Amino acid sequence: MDRSASRSVLVLTYWSAPDALIQTYTLPYIRQIRSALPASAGIHLLTLEQANHSPEEAARIRARLRAEGIEWLPVRYERFGLRMAVRLVLLLPRLVLLIMRERIAAIHAWCMPAGALGWLLSVVTRTALVIDSYEPHAQAMAENGTWSRRGAAYRVLAWFERRATRRAGVLISCTGGFLDYAARFYRTSFAHKRTFVKPACTDLDQFDTAMAKDAVLLAELGLAGKVVAVYAGKFGGIYLRSEVFTFLAACHQHWKDDFRVLLLSNHPEEGLNAWCAAAGLPTSVMVRRFVPHADVPRYMGLGDFGLCPVLPTPSKRYCTPIKNGEYWALGLPVVITPNISDDSDLIVQHKAGVVWDHTRPPRPAVEALVALLAEPSSARRARIRQLAEVRRSFSIAAAIYRQVYGGDGTNAASAR
Repeated sequence: MDRSASRSVLVLTYWSAPDALIQTYTLPYIRQIRSALPASAGIHLLTLEQANHSPEEAARIRARLRAEGIEWLPVRYERFGLRMAVRLVLLLPRLVLLIMRERIAAIHAWCMPAGALGWLLSVVTRTALVIDSYEPHAQAMAENGTWSRRGAAYRVLAWFERRATRRAGVLISCTGGFLDYAARFYRTSFAHKRTFVKPACTDLDQFDTAMAKDAVLLAELGLAGKVVAVYAGKFGGIYLRSEVFTFLAACHQHWKDDFRVLLLSNHPEEGLNAWCAAAGLPTSVMVRRFVPHADVPRYMGLGDFGLCPVLPTPSKRYCTPIKNGEYWALGLPVVITPNISDDSDLIVQHKAGVVWDHTRPPRPAVEALVALLAEPSSARRARIRQLAEVRRSFSIAAAIYRQVYGGDGTNAASAR
């Protein structure tokens, strides 16, 4: 069977359909893949659902995706490990039949956990394998203490990562540095692979410096006239915990009651209050809201600077935080830890924020931030916005997908 004539694509993810990682980090790229494919080609999207959807909700999700030419394949989620590995193996026959029936020409796996399933399917069906957002997931989980290097989850995924790396014909990494590192770490040659670098891109129309701070929302949240730190994210795992509140307490010591923290998160309040108490940060400074991603630009735009408190482990040199592009697109300087992706270096080069070493007293970083915010606002915001336009535009991804799936005879279907 000549599947390359169809050039349909099976997209594998490890997230749930309603998750922001699907809505903002996967679907925009799938739309670009869709535009690079012939009209006759189909896209099938596998997601791992953490909750049971009602029949009505599932029908709405399916209809929305189908309207964009995407067929939805929901599968029940289990935490990565032996149970999930067994579940995925049992899923194999269904997906193999799908690949043959729909004449799938390429398996496009998002991140390495999905790449494990992609490797299995590629081997069984001899279908081309593309790994997107290629990064060292097992190593990252071990570094942040979530997994033990002796545990089953780490060993299983590390084994799959090595084989998926060797099997894939196309690797799309978040940073150029990881491609060099991976060739050594996984002991394989990239000479006959097609490799690309695609950071986490941002919708520059949705996140736009042209949006003025929403006066009504400022008043509603008690942020009018305040210096506002905004953080859209979590604490723990790949992110710092108590250290963030130590930094925020130092900010409060400088700006006193003129300082506020807008936290766009559903992190439990008990943990936040305990970290505030330990750092000496009044809880009255914290304003917490958990909003749909469609509303994030409106809320994030209320900030004067953004936080990116990623735990700086070695593997984080090769990952790209999504939130940085969003902050930059809004013209917000970013307080970031050292050696995170290319972003820490870019922030220094472009005066787009402050690199904060969480192992040292926060006062020097706060003073650098104060000096940065003292610059004329319009010039600062324009400079930082330009960084997003150059480094985080979706046009970067669109150009890559045209090369991978375009009709120039070098598409992924030929990379077996």
